[in-house]
Amino acid sequence: MISTIVSKEQANYEWIDVFEPSVTDLETLKEKYNLNQASIKDSLEPEHLPKIEEFDNYTFIILRMVSSTFKDNSDNIGEITDRLTIFYGADFVITLHKKNVDFIHKMKLLDFRSTKLKDTKHLANYITTAALATFEKILPKISTKLDEYEESVFLARQKKLVLKHVYFIKRQIDVVRKVIILYKEIVEHFHANQKRNVYSRDLKDLFLRTNTLYDNLSENTSQLLNIYFNISSNHTNEIMRILTIFSVFFMPITFVAGVYGMNFKNMPELEWYYGYPIAIAIMLGISLSIYYWFKRKGWL
Repeated sequence: MISTIVSKEQANYEWIDVFEPSVTDLETLKEKYNLNQASIKDSLEPEHLPKIEEFDNYTFIILRMVSSTFKDNSDNIGEITDRLTIFYGADFVITLHKKNVDFIHKMKLLDFRSTKLKDTKHLANYITTAALATFEKILPKISTKLDEYEESVFLARQKKLVLKHVYFIKRQIDVVRKVIILYKEIVEHFHANQKRNVYSRDLKDLFLRTNTLYDNLSENTSQLLNIYFNISSNHTNEIMRILTIFSVFFMPITFVAGVYGMNFKNMPELEWYYGYPIAIAIMLGISLSIYYWFKRKGWL
């Protein structure tokens, strides 16, 4: 569905927004604005990563932003992010998207004759900044969850569900980091030496800040996973230590019981009147000796 958000009567350019673009819509835009077929093809790929290409009469940009249907168990780029495509030339801007974009609806109320939206490049810069900002907005939510899972790792007994949740967070962070890294070329396009302004500087600052914060989150998540596996390993080692202690206690006792359980005819101890209590005393003596030996070594 093609709709006009800004006409040339409102500004010195027009902004065409296309929601759920069809092949017919794209063909119409291609003919009217002389768009390259390669750009049209790329704009139809649902999981295309961010990119920028400059043509003779327009610039083509693919952005990704946090999906409106983002869920806790999302773990791939199609579930975590939505695609937003921009074509902008000297006197037109075209945006294409398959899902509703909240900030585009809010932008309809802006003054398109203001400095920050005075031309198509400024508008494209504004849209790119809004798309990148969606990744910053979900940072508090991810950080809060990570803190909760960290507490569970250290304090909760049941940790298997925590591992599953931390895995999804790690996947989400890895996907977002990959997307943000690919924003670098787009940011540099708007912040080139001859084109710098306060708005492109805001975009650059947002990119650097978001990239740094997600790098920190990625490091924290990796550390939490390492701590989880170390705790699990220590727990396993503790179980093995206890089983080993039991084995050390019972092996000599079992040996004594096994010897006197053979019932050979020529075993003089079997005829002793006090043979049974002596055998029990030997077993207790061995157990006490092992106990005191472990105590001295600090193993108990």
